[in-house]
Amino acid sequence: MRATIEVAGLRKRFGRTTALDGMSFTVKPGQVTGFVGPNGAGKSTTMRVILGLDAADEGYALVGGRPYRSLRRPLCHVGALLDATAPQPSRTGRNHLLWLAHSQGLSARRVDEVIGLVGLESAARRKAGGYSLGMRQRLGIAAALLGDPPVLMLDEPVNGLDPEGVVWIRGFLRSLAEQGRAVLVSSHLMSELQDTAGHLVVVGRGRVVADTGVAELIAAASRGQVALRTTARAEAMEVLARAGATVAATERDTLTVSGLEATRVVALLGQNAVPFSEVTAHRATLEEAYMDLTRDEVEFRASLGQEATR
Repeated sequence: MRATIEVAGLRKRFGRTTALDGMSFTVKPGQVTGFVGPNGAGKSTTMRVILGLDAADEGYALVGGRPYRSLRRPLCHVGALLDATAPQPSRTGRNHLLWLAHSQGLSARRVDEVIGLVGLESAARRKAGGYSLGMRQRLGIAAALLGDPPVLMLDEPVNGLDPEGVVWIRGFLRSLAEQGRAVLVSSHLMSELQDTAGHLVVVGRGRVVADTGVAELIAAASRGQVALRTTARAEAMEVLARAGATVAATERDTLTVSGLEATRVVALLGQNAVPFSEVTAHRATLEEAYMDLTRDEVEFRASLGQEATR
């Protein structure tokens, strides 16, 4: 089975609300793909359509080239965590996994293996109703891994994890991708995706806004800017402007330079005997890049809220 998720032209309405408006993207094997967008952008609906929990009005979603509903023993094809609160609270964590394993013809030995993989050994025989959110997240990830699937979909897997758990999930997701799996992760925490994902699908208003590598997105958002610290602000602005740069004063002794690389800025200042203490190429964060991409979506939703109050 191919380790891919293919989403093509998905459209879905709930009454008068358009949840998906031509959603299309592919999750490839061997990398973690971040799936991000504002609340109501269509992330959860897309994941539910992929898993056959909602039916699309148009378009299709395939896992390994096949619709989810056609898969026999689906946990062996795709593992998913959409709701960490799903386990029956009176059942122990291990019994919850045993129940799922038996439904797929999997062994108790595999249950114990995934319990070890997610670090739940000490809590496996406790009732799930007494689990913290972080422990329920680990249990949900264990369930997703039961069938050793080539495809994984995880919705907000970092929620509720303590700092140790956050470090663990970063490395764990990367290791799953390095094994050749296709890993789709929905998250609101851009800092976590920046350290984990190699690719990003950004969505808004039910369609894809950007489908690109994380490094490429950050480079584009950085816009080639250079931060310059100097006590001779006026002289530096004049020299750099003559060279074709766009220069803006951001603080008393700091300038932001666009249109020249850092090495060129240093050379020009040296040639003109302009003193400076620091020249740094600006690197945007993934959060900054995300906010740039989704600003129109956020403003659109804010305008809808204002209309509703009139």
